[in-house]
Amino acid sequence: MSRPASPLFPGLFAPVGDGASRWAPEPGALLSVNRIIDEVRRGAVAGIANRETGARVGVLAIEAAGSDPLAAFAASLGGPPRLALTGRRAVVLGLWADDGHAEPPKVVVVEGDIAAIAQLCLRAADPLVAAAPLPHGIAVRAAAPDGIDAAAVHLMKRARLMPAAAVIDVAAGRGDADLLWAEGADVLHHEHLLALSLQPVSRAHVPLADAVETTVIAFRPSDGGIEHLALVIGTPQPGQPVLTRLHSECFTGDLLGSLRCDCGDQLRGAIKEIAQAGAGILLYMAQEGRGIGLVNKLRAYDLQDAGFDTMEANEQLGFDDDERIYLPAAAMLRQLGFLEVRLLTNNPAKVEALSRHGVAVVERVPHVFPSNAHNRDYLEAKRIKGGHLF
Repeated sequence: MSRPASPLFPGLFAPVGDGASRWAPEPGALLSVNRIIDEVRRGAVAGIANRETGARVGVLAIEAAGSDPLAAFAASLGGPPRLALTGRRAVVLGLWADDGHAEPPKVVVVEGDIAAIAQLCLRAADPLVAAAPLPHGIAVRAAAPDGIDAAAVHLMKRARLMPAAAVIDVAAGRGDADLLWAEGADVLHHEHLLALSLQPVSRAHVPLADAVETTVIAFRPSDGGIEHLALVIGTPQPGQPVLTRLHSECFTGDLLGSLRCDCGDQLRGAIKEIAQAGAGILLYMAQEGRGIGLVNKLRAYDLQDAGFDTMEANEQLGFDDDERIYLPAAAMLRQLGFLEVRLLTNNPAKVEALSRHGVAVVERVPHVFPSNAHNRDYLEAKRIKGGHLF
């Protein structure tokens, strides 16, 4: 049964039709990936398969892979474990040489005996660990960026864990009954599949201190996962470029008033500016810590206190300096009926990303707030390394 059009927002239930992902997922792909995300978050073994090659592996998060769990993992699947981790994390641990010119591989695989892999898993799981002498007898190689080891590492990112995994090949006929399985390509395309499945599930008038006429709309992916929110302030006019802010959630800045970032100022400032302009939209995106999650963001804070800047800290953990994607924001705007925006941002990457996903940015509206003694270096790193325009 088709949904009726929204009387307040005529385009609300329009199909996304983005076409950004050419991957044709199997039925139930999102649910399968969601289930194995839950498995690895609770320290259980999950299965990833490649239907094209027939390869199958068991995967264990390194945060649960000390020597005893790793031994039990190996015994249950009857094969030797290996460590798969991002190239950035491999450089930090001294597993991959950084020549200062070429980027490391996206994913690196380390093979060796179980004692060596257990030792390296413990090191890789420690956010503050530095490079140390490596175990003897290990072999290190780059992994295929679309292969099953890459999918294992990406699964850890989607689970908001450290981006590394213990991996064991599963022989035919062994382990099927005990593991939950997902297709590797579905794991690698997970964020895009989620974005294309977003649907509005609730809407309410929520008067705000600086924007009394605000409607909050919750968009949920079809796997029942975390919602993104659209704050529609006033009555934006269809067919006109709408003043828009894409705001990534920040528990510490938005809720606690942390002085380490400018997120709280940007959130409240955007609401006020949109209200003063008469109408607009703020998209509150569930992408904490530039997409690495709250726990990893707190780990990154620890690294910042040790001397790394905000982008270096993410990279020390093994992430890219910014893991966010903007297809969900574009999908929400399309469903709200807006394909042209005036974007409140200092970040040119957001302008480029929205344009790539079919939303035209007709104007970048600067969104700058005073620094303080605690976030000055943070803002400077975003300006110098992230290209933010202050």
